[in-house]
Amino acid sequence: MVFLYSLINMLAEMAPYLLLGFGIAGILYAFVPGGFYRKHLSKPGAWSVIKAALIGVPLPLCSCGVLPTAVSLRRNGASRGASTSFLIATPQTGIDSIAATYSLLGLAFAIIRPLAALITAFAGGMIVNWQDKNSSQECVEEVDSIDAPQSDSFGKKIIDALRYGYIEMVQNIGKWLIIGLVIAAAITVFVPDGFFTFFAGYPLLAMIAVVIVAVPMYVCSTGSIPIALSLMLKGLSPGAAFVLLMAGPAANFASIIIVSKSLGKKTAFIYISTIVAGAIAIGLCIDYLMPREWFTMPLTVGNISNCHLHVDIFSGICTVILVLLLVAAMILKYKSGHSESHCQCHKHKDNMENLINVKVKGMTCGHCKSMVEKNLLKLPGVESVSVDLASGNTQIKGNPDISSVHEVIDDLGFTLVEE
Repeated sequence: MVFLYSLINMLAEMAPYLLLGFGIAGILYAFVPGGFYRKHLSKPGAWSVIKAALIGVPLPLCSCGVLPTAVSLRRNGASRGASTSFLIATPQTGIDSIAATYSLLGLAFAIIRPLAALITAFAGGMIVNWQDKNSSQECVEEVDSIDAPQSDSFGKKIIDALRYGYIEMVQNIGKWLIIGLVIAAAITVFVPDGFFTFFAGYPLLAMIAVVIVAVPMYVCSTGSIPIALSLMLKGLSPGAAFVLLMAGPAANFASIIIVSKSLGKKTAFIYISTIVAGAIAIGLCIDYLMPREWFTMPLTVGNISNCHLHVDIFSGICTVILVLLLVAAMILKYKSGHSESHCQCHKHKDNMENLINVKVKGMTCGHCKSMVEKNLLKLPGVESVSVDLASGNTQIKGNPDISSVHEVIDDLGFTLVEE
């Protein structure tokens, strides 16, 4: 029961802020056109790198969702430096995770986290621009990015905002949020108090150890928050916990591979080096230059470690709403996949209906699905595209050049499987 209480208490602390963040995310999606982002990232130089970071920080995209978006921005004419800046800044934080960070870790973490994303994104983007000054002058093909459907009425945009914020966004981060909460609750209950005090005198060693664990263990920016909190409650320094908050969401093997493939090996090296070096540098500043009370006083130790529930009425209502959204989103996300699990996923062409069925590997969220559908739909001869996220099965109606289909999927960083 202690494990369950800890899990519920953490979820209750985050629920009101997550619901607020999801709502703001939906508004950004429905009311800010994707062309706005492309317009401000196409020019070379420091200003486009800064704007890419400023645009990326509030966007609620995880690393799997930001990858195809950044690739598409690059193909639209964004400089390599701006694309890298966007890649570094976006997965580290977002409107939803900033609110959730404040709810569990306090104001200091909530302020430093987006500032760190801005600083590292600017540094990485400028280094890439410096070593590749002419990249932004290349001719690139125009491809859709993260545009919301263009709605004629205000009411339709509100519906789009609600659907995106409370269905698609919940689908995108729901699994990782649950995993993060379960891991955090397990740490809180089963790891002895003071377990990490061994690292008290070796903060740099602790941060290196966190990087080694965080890079292969992908967690989204929101899911990393309860894990960082639980580790701090067991003796990990605030600086080392911050390294997890920064490196966990942004640096993982899948991201490195796709960045290397899409933007080049040098860019991928700068990408991962900037994130790791920046996380450790800022973590050391937190441990050595800032008052420890800023990071330890706001911790809701009693709410998490106590063997009783500490949920007020408002938080309880928000928790119930969030749980219902999580359950509904997961059902909607995997329903079509389960219904088609018995189907054969071989490539074939139906001459009567002009249908091409292929399988796309590497999609992990609704953003990935949307990017595949939008970009395939632009190919000559394509009438409609339907992608099942759970299975990867992609149905293309029309008569496109199959080599062009391969090229689009490859450019987006995914893999087209032919069986």
